[in-house]
Amino acid sequence: MKIGYSRCSAAGQNHQSQIDALELAGCERIFQETASGSRSDREELAKLIEFARPGDEAVVVRLDRLGRNMRNVLDVIDQLTRKEVSLVSLGEAIDGTTPSGKLALHMLAALSQYELEQKRLACEAGRKAAVARGRLGGRPRSLDETKLKVARALMVDQQMSMAEIARQIGCAPSTLYRTIPGGRGALEMSAPSAHAPAAG
Repeated sequence: MKIGYSRCSAAGQNHQSQIDALELAGCERIFQETASGSRSDREELAKLIEFARPGDEAVVVRLDRLGRNMRNVLDVIDQLTRKEVSLVSLGEAIDGTTPSGKLALHMLAALSQYELEQKRLACEAGRKAAVARGRLGGRPRSLDETKLKVARALMVDQQMSMAEIARQIGCAPSTLYRTIPGGRGALEMSAPSAHAPAAG
């Protein structure tokens, strides 16, 4: 059985041209949807997939009726394939019931996967470049060098608690501990105490 799917993105758009083409292609049942192609909760498309039986053909006038981008389209194709339903796209002359049509769909899936992989590699390259420049991503550091110097001096002086020092320089105590690992103890080990007697 051939089952048609007609989709318009907005109310007021006319389904008639799609319906005419689907009927001419021999569709016995046509599901009409008015919704964005990016939505994953398209009710009529879900009904079509539920209605279809193994061996049926789902027919569209163009692949973009299934989704806004190739990932959306491939998600729908995957759902149809799991039900052993073939996809036919009139505009692209893709017939999933034929070997050449199946090959075309596999090529589309491979190209989509390649595109995703290229985006991932580009993001990874950008992250590595940022790390090399000293930018590790995330939120900007709230402590500049001047604030760090003040914080270290107050910590060595030991007259204020860490919470008081953090409040004095305008940051959270957790930020202070994260920026100066080991806190006051680490500074005491690396610098002489301000109260130590001078060598004579």
